Amino acid sequence: MSETVDLYSDIPKVPEKYASKKKKPKEIAVVSPGNCTGCEICVPFCPVDCIEVSPASLYPDRPIPPVRVRENECIGCTICARVCTKMAWDAIAMIPTPEVEKATGTVITEKFVPVKKTA
Repeated sequence: MSETVDLYSDIPKVPEKYASKKKKPKEIAVVSPGNCTGCEICVPFCPVDCIEVSPASLYPDRPIPPVRVRENECIGCTICARVCTKMAWDAIAMIPTPEVEKATGTVITEKFVPVKKTA
């Protein structure tokens, strides 16, 4: 039984309170769609809730689409990458923010301000 406890010892507890982005992270979590099974094990561990299931229309050949990270909301905490490595398929990597910005053609901001939905 102690082996199970040791196996997960470096996975942090999910924070009680929602964290928020206070500065531009040095690294961003990036999902490798080819490695991701869509198990969603990472989703409940994200303290800022920035991991979501990709639209199925983007992956018509897969019964379960992979997850994706909304990069500008990511705080670079590494929790999802560590959880994926320990409990799933090692589909999430931490990539330096400038590389993510260059690859996606976006700018990661210092703070994230969610868009208010209008009814």
